[in-house]
Amino acid sequence: MPWKVDWRVLVNGQDMSGEMARFLTSISVTDQAGTESDRCSLAFDDRDAQLRLPGDRSAVAVYLQGVQVFNGIVDSVRSSGSRGSGRAINVTAKGYDVKGKAKEPQSFHSDDASLKDFLGKAAEAAGFSLKIDDELGAITRDYWAADGESFVHLGERLAREFYATFKLRGTEAVFVPRGSDPGLPAIIGTVGREFNGNVISWDIAPLTGRRQFTKAEVRWFDRESASFKTKEVEFSTDRDLPDSANKIRTTAADEAQAGDVGEARKSEAEREGGEGSVDLDLAVEAQAEAQFILTGARPGVDGTYRIVSVTHTANRSSGATTSLQLKQPAGGAGTDRR
Repeated sequence: MPWKVDWRVLVNGQDMSGEMARFLTSISVTDQAGTESDRCSLAFDDRDAQLRLPGDRSAVAVYLQGVQVFNGIVDSVRSSGSRGSGRAINVTAKGYDVKGKAKEPQSFHSDDASLKDFLGKAAEAAGFSLKIDDELGAITRDYWAADGESFVHLGERLAREFYATFKLRGTEAVFVPRGSDPGLPAIIGTVGREFNGNVISWDIAPLTGRRQFTKAEVRWFDRESASFKTKEVEFSTDRDLPDSANKIRTTAADEAQAGDVGEARKSEAEREGGEGSVDLDLAVEAQAEAQFILTGARPGVDGTYRIVSVTHTANRSSGATTSLQLKQPAGGAGTDRR
């Protein structure tokens, strides 16, 4: 059965599409915001056991409709089968080499250094280059430390503190604020066949009560007065919320760090104001952290959202679709003004 979508798979730089064409049955690629790695799954019909398994840590690149949607390293190969259903092979890959130095523990500290210098040192030791937001990278503290943490764990910890996106792609590490505009193209979703709509289905809650606060309170230690103090960061919101504070349980080292933590919780509150999912006709240009603009669903749901996860699925028998996970409603989403 011929495929309904154009695809290519490269292994270690060599185009294997022709050899795979008889056996490949489905492709699934997921691009995630936050700390999770991109991942890819390739399913093969192994009925005659003719397939040669890929080598350990082989490089894999996947293209759909001529656009590269994945580049990573083989993580595992699984064979399955039964007497009634035949044999299958499933190859999974991740966006970086999980068997490399990214998970090797590091122990070092930096005095009077910027976040860019500190995290860059950890990245270099793990074999990665670092791409960091200028404003985040300029944050300076008198003491940074990695205490037996791998580069992955260190990046994840700092990403939680600053509410940032930390991702490893190939040999590059990315550390940028969540919800920032990375210059990615916005994805348009239109409901209704009469408008040539590309939305297959949607399930969206443009209003959620989870983590909705009006301010953050962060406790910090003032060395000059030898006392604990509290830093408050007000949240701006267009919703009518009762006065409530997100009280951070950990204690910041100083007022500057307390302010950084408070601003991160502010960004988190904005992002967690709503959530949902949308299935579209294949949209290979969709990427995590880009904006999604929905029209034609209904007043209060139509609007702008932030894409937090993209999954492209292609199947030999049924074509291809794109699934989006959404957060951070804006542009009228959550408000029915009728």
